[in-house]
Amino acid sequence: MSLVDELVVAMSVWPEVEAITLGGSRAAGNNDKKSDHDVYVYVTATVPTERRRRLLDKYCGHMEIDNDFWETEDDCTLNDGVGIDILYRDLDRFSNNVADVVERFHANNGYTTCMWHNMLTSRILFDRDGRYAAARQRFDVPFPEALRRNIISRNMRLLTGNLPSYDKQIRTAASRGDKIAVNHRVAAFMESYFDVLFALNRRTHPGEKRLGRIAERDCAILPEDFRANLDTLFDSMYADQKTFSETLSRIVDNLRQTVDNRL
Repeated sequence: MSLVDELVVAMSVWPEVEAITLGGSRAAGNNDKKSDHDVYVYVTATVPTERRRRLLDKYCGHMEIDNDFWETEDDCTLNDGVGIDILYRDLDRFSNNVADVVERFHANNGYTTCMWHNMLTSRILFDRDGRYAAARQRFDVPFPEALRRNIISRNMRLLTGNLPSYDKQIRTAASRGDKIAVNHRVAAFMESYFDVLFALNRRTHPGEKRLGRIAERDCAILPEDFRANLDTLFDSMYADQKTFSETLSRIVDNLRQTVDNRL
C-alpha cells in the first residue's frame, strides 16, 4: 500500500469526511516523476488542525498546515520525496459552483470549466454515502451549447476589440517597456485564449499546466499555426517588440477566424 493509500484509509474514518478523490495529472494519467498528488477531501465540518497535523507527521517530512491562499489545504512533502496537496472542500458548495457553470451557463474570465473538469476526472478513493458519485453523475452531461457560446463571447471580448481588452493592454505595457505588466497581461490573455479554445472544442478546461500539449492532443479544432505562434510570442516577448506585436495579432486573428468558422 502506498503512502497516499495509507493516508486515505486513515482520513476516511474521520467523521467529518464524506468523500476523498485524487485529481490533477495523476488522476488524468498526465503525471511525471515531479508531479504532486492532488487529494481532495470533502468534509461536512472543519477537521481539527491538530488531528490533521498528527496524522500527516507520520507520513511527511515537511508540512504546511492550513494554507489558505486559494482553498483550505495542507501542503506537504511525503517521506518518499513526492509532494502532496490535500484540499478540504464542502461538497454542496463545490457542487453549486459547478452548477453555476454547467446548469446556469455562467462564463468566467478564463478557467471557466476547470472545477467541472476536476469533478469529472478525479478518481474516487472514498465515498461514504455515494454523494460525490451522485454529484458527478448529475454533471456528467454534454457540453451545453449556451455555456459554450457564453465562454467564447465573454473571453473573445477580453482578448480583443474593447477598450480594456488584453491585447491593447499588452501593447501599451510593451510600448512603455513595462515587462512586469506585459507578463501580467499575457498570462491573463492566455487564460482567456485557452478558455475559448477548449469551449470551442466542447472540452472541459484541464487547468493551468501543459495546456499547449493537451490542446494539441485533445482538440480537433486548433487555430492555424497554433504551436508556432505561441512559441514565437513567448520567444519574442521581451526580445523583439515588433515580432511580439505582430504575433499577438496573428494569434487573435487566427482564433477569431477559427471561432467564426466553427460557431
